[in-house]
Amino acid sequence: MITSKSNEYIKHVKSLSQKKYRDEFKEFIVEGFKMVKEAISENMQIQKIIISEDFHEKIGFPDIEIVSDEVFAYISDTKTPQGILAIVHQKEKEKISGDLVFALDRVQDPGNVGTIIRTLDAAGVKDLIVSAGCADVYNPKVVRSTMGGIFRINIVEEDNIAKLMESCKKQGYQIVVTSLETDDFIYDINFHAKQLIIIGNESQGVSEELIHLANRKVKIPMPGRAESLNASVAASIVAFEAVRQKTCG
Repeated sequence: MITSKSNEYIKHVKSLSQKKYRDEFKEFIVEGFKMVKEAISENMQIQKIIISEDFHEKIGFPDIEIVSDEVFAYISDTKTPQGILAIVHQKEKEKISGDLVFALDRVQDPGNVGTIIRTLDAAGVKDLIVSAGCADVYNPKVVRSTMGGIFRINIVEEDNIAKLMESCKKQGYQIVVTSLETDDFIYDINFHAKQLIIIGNESQGVSEELIHLANRKVKIPMPGRAESLNASVAASIVAFEAVRQKTCG
């Protein structure tokens, strides 16, 4: 059992709380019993499972690294740790292949990014493009918010999202941005055709550069007095309009 915070492996695990080390080692932390089970069931490449001494006494998992409760609290990202986490290798990125693709333009709140991933997983969306300036998808808060969706969606992190948009156009995708500066609604989109939907920054919306590159602007009707919707709520409404069209005709 590891009892020291200065243990070299514990130092490595602790370093994964920072993006630069997650990027360097291509690893991230998955915390909580349900999330670790999801990672196993989705055949993620797990480097190691770590459990606290107290958790081991309750559950008795074999073949895993046991650490003291104090050490586990040190490496945990939660206020009330469950006592189990896994170090997981990041998935290899795949080519975009789905008929419906979402892209996030500088969505900065980790809770929003995680909820969007969870929602797209529920809606059957296979691909998500994440621009520079978005919250890191492997941020522990993002990972928890996805409720396992991060294991199933192909997430493409792209510094030059404008260039990728042009590539998607050549593949037959219509590029759609959410904007209040239009008379068209999301219900006017034909989701039976290939669509790339861009969701913008929480306060600034989609950047002007991407708006100019888009084929179409659409909005969500809001008869109330609120000026805008939360980014994850907007993504959810658009994603499930696609589900409605494909399910109900």
